[in-house]
Amino acid sequence: MIFSPSIDAVFKNFQGSIDDKLGVIRSCGYEAFEIWGWWGRDMDALQAAQERYELKLAAMCTRTTSLVDAEQRTVCIEALKESLQVAERFQCRYLITQTGNAMPGVPREILRQSLIEGLKEAAPHVEEAGVTLIVEPLNTKFDHRGYFLERSDEAFEVIEAVGSPNVKIVYDIYHQQISEGNLIPTITANMDKIAYFHMADHPGRHEPGTGEIHYPNVLKAIRKTGYQGYMGLEYFPSTDAETSLRSFMDQTVSLWK
Repeated sequence: MIFSPSIDAVFKNFQGSIDDKLGVIRSCGYEAFEIWGWWGRDMDALQAAQERYELKLAAMCTRTTSLVDAEQRTVCIEALKESLQVAERFQCRYLITQTGNAMPGVPREILRQSLIEGLKEAAPHVEEAGVTLIVEPLNTKFDHRGYFLERSDEAFEVIEAVGSPNVKIVYDIYHQQISEGNLIPTITANMDKIAYFHMADHPGRHEPGTGEIHYPNVLKAIRKTGYQGYMGLEYFPSTDAETSLRSFMDQTVSLWK
């Protein structure tokens, strides 16, 4: 497993440049990082810092309006093409996409079919680029009220319907603990449809080990499946970013690899 801190989450309250942030990540022993949106960001500075510290950009978001709204599909696909160009520049192999919110008055099945059709249209573009588009279910109880895709079972059904090896799920352990629980059986039964993980604890969305999720057992189960990919640290530190990341690396990663 490769643990990749999210600079937008972990460094939310950090006062420093992008170079400072990546310097902290490298000094704490990490090999990768991830970002949320690439737009509106100084990507030249990001690239310079990435190269200086020899870090991998594990994942970033693609610009998405709403995949459940068929009228927005053309905009979504064009934005995906733009994001793929950025991904190529940074050799980033995972693009995260959200689905958009449910639309009042529109039957869920219609929205679900639009999501499937949109992902099918996106599939050839990511396949050609050698990138995996990872769809993210999110909890609607605390963080993303109104969001369309909440539960992993429906997300896996969508991935099956799309039928592309380059369209899969980013399984956010924090979000799914809130939405449904039953983490280990769900993960181990669906690893063929999961390409990436996000981590935070609940309640509080702080570091793993601060809440109710028993991460040693969850990570042990993931490891037993043979998964060797990224575990995105998408949490908000209860201390400062460097102390948090260093503690996680020193006390946790050594035990859970």
